[in-house]
Amino acid sequence: MLRIHFTGEDLAKTRIISRPDPLWETVLSWHMLRQRSTDPLLLPWKRQVLAGLKPGSPARAEVAPLLAVNPPLGYFPDLLTPAEAEQGLQAGVEAVLALPKPRLHREIGKLSEVHGGLDADTIDLAEGRTPALDRLGQALRGFHSHAIVPIADRIQVAFDADRAMRAQTFLKGGIVAVLTGLHRQAEFRDNVLEISDSLTDKEIHLNGRGLRLVPSYFKETQSRPMTLADPSLPQVLVYPVDRSAGLVASAAREPLAALLGRTRAALLELTEAGGSTSQLARRLEISPAAASQHLTIMREAGLIISVREANAMRHLTTPLGRAILSGRGAQRDGLGGAQ
Repeated sequence: MLRIHFTGEDLAKTRIISRPDPLWETVLSWHMLRQRSTDPLLLPWKRQVLAGLKPGSPARAEVAPLLAVNPPLGYFPDLLTPAEAEQGLQAGVEAVLALPKPRLHREIGKLSEVHGGLDADTIDLAEGRTPALDRLGQALRGFHSHAIVPIADRIQVAFDADRAMRAQTFLKGGIVAVLTGLHRQAEFRDNVLEISDSLTDKEIHLNGRGLRLVPSYFKETQSRPMTLADPSLPQVLVYPVDRSAGLVASAAREPLAALLGRTRAALLELTEAGGSTSQLARRLEISPAAASQHLTIMREAGLIISVREANAMRHLTTPLGRAILSGRGAQRDGLGGAQ
């Protein structure tokens, strides 16, 4: 059983991350690729990625340092998924490269204890040698490019859909309802979150650090949420999202893009979950000025509303915007047409 102990301060600090974590997705996508049984929604993706990473190919050689420290079953080092990755791939990789040697030695050493001997490059990594670290950083970037970038939009939509659903759960039942909704066998009592679907016992005391909830596209849907192996680190709870949300949204995007234009259609989808101008711009990889211009046009058309939140402007879809996203006609919703 997994048992996570909360204080009042921990509950106040518990939150869902603001964007998909590129390193958690990178690490877990390799685990998904190595599974024999695969979600049918992922089969085309799996075939494409494996074809691009054939053993003996230059691409496979580039990502080899990551594969050596990321076994698809059992323990893998926490150093692969630093909290800084929430700010983007580059921030995450830089955090990995800056890890202190004692932590590298400790976590790579545990990898050797659990899974057996290490190759020469991984031993160099455990010693914190710069060339080995640089190769791991390049492997993380390379694998992310092969496995995550091709379906990044689908991951983002599924992530946003999950985050919006959890927000509604929070409004109705508070943070406890969010926590117990992460797994079918999760219960919260006496300030302890218990998840009984586990082969081993694990106790985590947050002690005021709070908990980051990490929705993941590549987390196994039938397994319990995942934590970091080291309970002394700032803790996460990684849980699966509904992948079909991303697939349906991708299929529906073309008609909407034809109506609004691709950028505004994508912005409208993102604002359903809410976000500031800079957050939306970052997700679409456009400038904040361009995002602001598109958002102004959409606001004047009645598709979104914008409210000031601290020093930022937060944008949300209106009922009309949600109606367009869901495919409902304006007449059917009483929003126009003959009466």
